[in-house]
Amino acid sequence: MTKSELIAELADANPHLRAADVELIVSTIFDEITQALARGERVELRGFGAFTIKHRNARTGRNPRTGEAVPVDEKVVPFFKAGKELRERVNRGKPSRGRA
Repeated sequence: MTKSELIAELADANPHLRAADVELIVSTIFDEITQALARGERVELRGFGAFTIKHRNARTGRNPRTGEAVPVDEKVVPFFKAGKELRERVNRGKPSRGRA
């Protein structure tokens, strides 16, 4: 689902809100999560999951074409861990894999 699809579904489910207002709400939530992560804070949405950041140390990588050693700088990456309720809901809706 894309951001625009999310906005459209929320607007359809809440006809008392204008689509522009729904877009502002969704954008504000995403912006607040992004800003909190940029400050190094953890964002937890109960029942959904938690967003954190992980530090990756500098290392020596390899160019896959040439095999040449390439230095990779340290970096910070966003990380999401699904909450228990989300995992359970996803697993309940999961189609079973039958073997032939």
